[in-house]
Amino acid sequence: MKTYYITTPIYYTSNYLHIGNTYTTVAADTIARYKKLRGYDVKFLTGTDEHGQKIERMAKEKNVEPKLFVDGIVSWIKDLWKLMDIDYDIFIRTTDELHMKGVQKIFKKLYDQGDIYKGSYEGLYCTPCESFFTERQVVDGKCPDCGRPVEKVKEESYFFKLSKYQDKLLKYIEDNPEFIQPTSRKNEMINNFLKPGLEDLCVSRTSFKWGIPVEFDPQHVVYVWMDALSNYITALGYTADDAPYKKYWPADVHLVGKEIVRFHTIIWPIMLLALGEPLPKQVFGHGWLLFDNDKMSKSKGNVIDPKVLVGLYGVDSVRYFLLREIVFGQDGNFSNEALIQRINSDLANDLGNLLSRTVGMIDKYFGGKLPQNQMPLEKDEEVKKLASHVIANIENYMEKFQFSDALGEIWTLVRRCNKYIDETSPWVLAKDETKSAELANVLYVLSEALRVISVLISPFMPNTPNAIWKQLCMEDETLRTWDSIKQFGLLAREVSISKGEVVFPRLDVEKEIEKLKSAIENTNKKVIEKEVVKEVQKEFITIDDFSKVEMKIGKVLACEKVEGSDKLLKSQIKIGNETRQIVSGIAKYYAPEEFVGKSVVVVCNLKPVKLRGVLSEGMILAASNDKGELCVITTHSNIEDGAEVR
Repeated sequence: MKTYYITTPIYYTSNYLHIGNTYTTVAADTIARYKKLRGYDVKFLTGTDEHGQKIERMAKEKNVEPKLFVDGIVSWIKDLWKLMDIDYDIFIRTTDELHMKGVQKIFKKLYDQGDIYKGSYEGLYCTPCESFFTERQVVDGKCPDCGRPVEKVKEESYFFKLSKYQDKLLKYIEDNPEFIQPTSRKNEMINNFLKPGLEDLCVSRTSFKWGIPVEFDPQHVVYVWMDALSNYITALGYTADDAPYKKYWPADVHLVGKEIVRFHTIIWPIMLLALGEPLPKQVFGHGWLLFDNDKMSKSKGNVIDPKVLVGLYGVDSVRYFLLREIVFGQDGNFSNEALIQRINSDLANDLGNLLSRTVGMIDKYFGGKLPQNQMPLEKDEEVKKLASHVIANIENYMEKFQFSDALGEIWTLVRRCNKYIDETSPWVLAKDETKSAELANVLYVLSEALRVISVLISPFMPNTPNAIWKQLCMEDETLRTWDSIKQFGLLAREVSISKGEVVFPRLDVEKEIEKLKSAIENTNKKVIEKEVVKEVQKEFITIDDFSKVEMKIGKVLACEKVEGSDKLLKSQIKIGNETRQIVSGIAKYYAPEEFVGKSVVVVCNLKPVKLRGVLSEGMILAASNDKGELCVITTHSNIEDGAEVR
C-alpha cells in the first residue's frame, strides 16, 4: 500500500476554535478519507500547541496552572473534532512527553553541530502572535499581523542559523515548483523573505517558564516555532528507533492557513535541512474564511462557533457548505444567507429530493422491491457516461485540493438524475401496465446512480451515505468502494428499499437567517471567555460527595433497541433482589443479544427519567476515548449482582 501523511496546523490553546480553524481540519479530513477510499495507508495528524508566554499569562489571570488551563481547551477541541466527524489518526499535544523529549533532542543536535548558538535579543515582541519583529516591520508601534501593541524585549536567547541555509532553501523551492502552493504563496515567500535575506531566528526564551526546557541549559525554554513545528515528526516518533517516522515521512502535505505559510515554508524546511531530513512534499496555504467579507476575530465579536452551526443544521450540511462555497486556496466569505441557500438548493432540492423521489416511487409502484424484468432505455447511457466522466474529473480535482470543483462535478450528476426523472416521467409509465419493465429500469438506474453518488460524497459528508445505503438496503460493503463505482450496474436489479426520514428538509429562509444571526451574536468574545474559565476551573469533590453515589453490580437479563432510535438500548438489569429497566446510548457499540449476560456497574440512586418516552431507572457506567469509541465497564462473572461498588 502507498502511504499518505497529511497534517493540519496544531491549534494554539489560548481559546476555543472558530469555524475558520475548523475549515482547515475538515479539508484535511476530507482528503484523508478520500485517500483511504483509494487504497492508501493514511496517517492523519492534528493536535494542539500549548506552550508560550501568552498561555502562561492567561492562566495566571484565571488563577489556574497552565496545564489545567490548556487541558480545558484541548478537551473542547477534541469534542469539536468528534462532532465534526474528524477521523484523525494522531492527536499530538506539545505537552506530550514524547514530543517534549523529541524537541529537546532536536535542539541539542542542532546546537552540537553549530546551527544553534547563544546570544542576546533586543527587539519588538507581540505576545498574542508569539512573534518578534524589527522596527521596519511594525506598523505605528503595532504588530503587522494582529494589529495589537508590541513590547520591547531584551533577554539572553539561543539563535538558529536560518541565514546559513537560505540559498539552499531558495534553490530547493525553485527546483520543486509544487512545494509551496498556491503559486501566489510561493512568490510571496521568495520575494518578501528569501531574496531580501533572512535573519537568524530566536529559538529560546528566559522571560517565562511555560515551555520545554532546553536540556543542557534549563533556564531557557524552547521558543514556540521550534517547539510547535517539530510536532510533524515527533508525532511519528522521530527520535525512536522503531518509529513509523521512516514509513510515513516525508509528509505528503501540510495544510495551513495563509498567515502561517512563512513559518512552514521557511523556518520548518530550514530546520529539516539542518537535521539532514527530507522536506515535506508540499505545503498548501489556504485562504481565510471571512464573515461578511471581514476577517473573523474574537476581539471583533464576529467569530462563528462551529458547534452552534452543527447543532442547527447537522455536520454534513456544514462540511458541505465549507468545501463547496469556497475555492480552497483563496479567501472565502461566510454569510448566513449563503449557508441557508446551499442547504435548500443543493442538499434539499437536489440530493434530498432525488433520494426521496426514487425511494418513494419504488415503494409506490412496486411495493418496495423492483422486479427483475427491466427494459433499458436510450437515456440510460447518458447517465452512465456522465457518471464515468464525473469520477475521472473528481480524481483530478482531489489531487489539487479543488474541493469545490469536485463537489460541483458530483452535483452535475445529481441534477442530471433529477432531469432523467423528468425526461422518463415514471408517473406516466406507471399508468400503462405494458411499460412496467421500463418503469422498473428507470428506478433501477436512479438507485444505481445514488449508489455512485453516495460513494463520491463520502469523503465530504460522512453521514449522508449511510442514510442513502439504509434506504436502498445496500448492506454489501463491496458496493461502497471507489473501484466499485467505476462499473455502473453492480447493484442487484431487484432493489429493495426501506423508506426513511427526509435527509435534508427544506428550511424557511427568513426564519433560519434570523435564528442563525441570533446564534452567532451569542458567540462573542465575552461569552467565549466565560466558557473557557468555566471549563478550566474544575471542582474537586470530597469523600462525602462521592459517598452519595450508590453503585452496584447488575446483570443484564434482556435487551432490545428503543423503537425510533438508532442510539438507545433498553435493558432489563437484575440488581440483587430487584430488576430495573435502564436506557443507555450504546446501540452503536453493542448489539442487544451481545449485551445480554454482561455484569455491569449501575448508578442506582439516579433520579428516574424518560428517554424517547421510555422509563430509565439508573445509569450504566461506560468509558470512551477521544476517537469516539465506547466500552461499558464490566466485572468478572464471580462478582454477584447486587454487590456494592466502593
